[in-house]
Amino acid sequence: MRKANQLRPVKITKNFTRYAEGSVLIAQGHTKVICTASIEEEVPRHKKNSGEGWVTAEYQMLPRATHTRSPREAQKGKIGGRTMEISRLIGRALRSVIDLRKLGERSITIDCDVIQADGGTRCASINGGYVALALACQKLLKSGKVTQNPITGTVAAISAGVCDGTVTLDLDYELDSAAEVDMNFVMNGEGNFVEVQGTAEHKAFSFKDLVAMKDVASKGIEQVIALQKKALK
Repeated sequence: MRKANQLRPVKITKNFTRYAEGSVLIAQGHTKVICTASIEEEVPRHKKNSGEGWVTAEYQMLPRATHTRSPREAQKGKIGGRTMEISRLIGRALRSVIDLRKLGERSITIDCDVIQADGGTRCASINGGYVALALACQKLLKSGKVTQNPITGTVAAISAGVCDGTVTLDLDYELDSAAEVDMNFVMNGEGNFVEVQGTAEHKAFSFKDLVAMKDVASKGIEQVIALQKKALK
């Protein structure tokens, strides 16, 4: 049994698919996400003639990622609010560590497909998505399409919460569903925040609890970033 301040086992398998410019299978505990980066030589309308590129993300939970089958959102005819919110979060996180001018007028789309969910899917998507994005940028450099690496730093995400009165890192589904507080931290390699999401599920939490969750999350993110760097060597 892992300690409250211990990450679940993290494994990053790069070049997991054949055709994408960057691809990763990331496993955090029993949560598994395939992240692929696709490069297109065009930009959305709001970036045309700007000299800058664009990075965006799409997140999707596959039908049997959980204990029971969920219908594909395409069959419903609309994207769910949770899916859209997580897609935007991933996009914001990844854009925080890329120089869009160095990317040039091209787009990179990060597709994050959850094949097995056991809590922390948005965090795993950011962690794997970063590696897929970095791999795609390496290919741009190697091909000569860019002269400088657009990646400006590292970014990772982890959940933390209060479970039975104990500050706990990297919540799986069982912990998450019973947590008194559930938070997601997105931070860069310098230890600065990109985004923080937090909710008191049963009762309000103190500033002391917030600081304790931040501290344990910071150490967890340092470990994830070390694993990302190792995968990219």
